[in-house]
Amino acid sequence: MSVPVRSVTGATTIVAMSRWAGRSFPSLPGMRGRFIAYRAAITSSSPRLRGEMRAATTCEHPSRRMRVGRWTAALLAALVSVAVAPAQAGAAETTRLRVNTFPNAKALPIHVGLAKGLFAKYGLAVELENTESSQSQRDGLAAGRFQIAHAALDNAVAMIEVARRDVVIVSGGDSGMNEFFVQPEISSFADLRGRTVVVDAPDTAYALQAKKLLLQHGLREGADYTVKQVGAVVFRYKAMIEDKSNTAAILNLPFTVEAAEHGLKSLGGLVDLLGPYQAAGAFVMRPWARDNGEALERYLAAYVEALRWIRDRNNRSEAVDLLVEKLKLDRKIAERTYDLLVVPGSGFTPDARFDVEGFRNMLALRAEIARKPETEAAPPERYVDLHYYDEAMKLIRQRGSSP
Repeated sequence: MSVPVRSVTGATTIVAMSRWAGRSFPSLPGMRGRFIAYRAAITSSSPRLRGEMRAATTCEHPSRRMRVGRWTAALLAALVSVAVAPAQAGAAETTRLRVNTFPNAKALPIHVGLAKGLFAKYGLAVELENTESSQSQRDGLAAGRFQIAHAALDNAVAMIEVARRDVVIVSGGDSGMNEFFVQPEISSFADLRGRTVVVDAPDTAYALQAKKLLLQHGLREGADYTVKQVGAVVFRYKAMIEDKSNTAAILNLPFTVEAAEHGLKSLGGLVDLLGPYQAAGAFVMRPWARDNGEALERYLAAYVEALRWIRDRNNRSEAVDLLVEKLKLDRKIAERTYDLLVVPGSGFTPDARFDVEGFRNMLALRAEIARKPETEAAPPERYVDLHYYDEAMKLIRQRGSSP
């Protein structure tokens, strides 16, 4: 590399500026390195040049010092522009992602990632949208209206097995945080005979859990109770509050807290009643993941950092503020919701780790309750690819984020 230099005395200032750059612009990646590269290019030009540069730095003549000062300013301006330009270009190349989730407390990591700049830290501009039902979410993902979905992972399995879509699960999230709620007059599962159970999509996820639970108590869909499709948990909660003929539903946070406040009764947590269950997580279209793996890894890294922030109880007040703002909750409800979100075992899974045992149970439940005779179970690797998650965790470690 050759650099035209009108005055050797000006060029020598690059030696000092390379040190200054590292101190003055720590947020600009490679700033000091760029100055060093310029310095190396100049000083390697010739032995004579190196000698003249050394002589220039020891000059004591006032006019010579003045020229050195002018060249210092000129070179500083030029070299700073060279260093800043790539950083500005990087900002312009921010990756845009559309993420779809349900309007409940499980979306808190995404709200945190946006509010605390964690997605931006990884060069992402994330746009969050809510879904009204699992069916509309599955349709939207398949149509490419968004790139990443957060929901019960049974929905991803349904897309693969039933809809024949090329979907892949890329992370865990939680075990559901689900409870089986009933109207106040219901004392046991047996009391649900002849009643109505409200669900989201009747052939996936928590609806299957409800059917399995009632089957364990001798109640069969259609013969002993009616299933009514109303949509996401917010609509199930609303249906039970507004119409007491909607007798039962599976609810999760924050609606479990609100339901109890309104006098509805919990018959128990689903993990306690049915065993481990891999509920929520992230899933994407596999071709998109192949083409955008690096962006997906950065997204998962930011998501995990958001989860860590939430689980640090020093951040409780800020997290509660976000729950109040985003979910329009009473502060006491939001505080109780936060406290339940961070309970080990029943709240958020640390670092969104994937629960293999819970996933096997989820597949077994689907096979028992929902799989149609003409469909076959795919091998586990057909459902899940955790190498994006593994790379995200490496990225977090490389950036020195605390566990």
